[in-house]
Amino acid sequence: MSYVDGFVLTVPKKKIAAYKKIASKAGKIWIEYGALDYRECVGDDLNIKWGVPFTKIARPKSGETVVFSWIVYKNKADRNRINKLVMKDKRLSCDPKDMPFDCKRMTYGGFKTLVSK
Repeated sequence: MSYVDGFVLTVPKKKIAAYKKIASKAGKIWIEYGALDYRECVGDDLNIKWGVPFTKIARPKSGETVVFSWIVYKNKADRNRINKLVMKDKRLSCDPKDMPFDCKRMTYGGFKTLVSK
């Protein structure tokens, strides 16, 4: 069964274009190393009345929006191998101060796939 890394973070709305540029580059690199799918999704309909909204979990500040992302791998072993390669790739090296979002506020986790259609 596939394995998924999931992310939730906040990005200032005025920096979405800069985030998209970095995410597009990162996505190409993850796919190059063997990830099966790479998605970066920007919040659109976040004022929900049912359940716990992403805005309550991510706590965006005024002028920020929520980004929900995931990367799909063949399995956990592939994920570990691919992430090790990606983290060593010089094309992704950057200073966290130059990122268009606050890395310390990002949530992340690895997930076993329960259902896949």
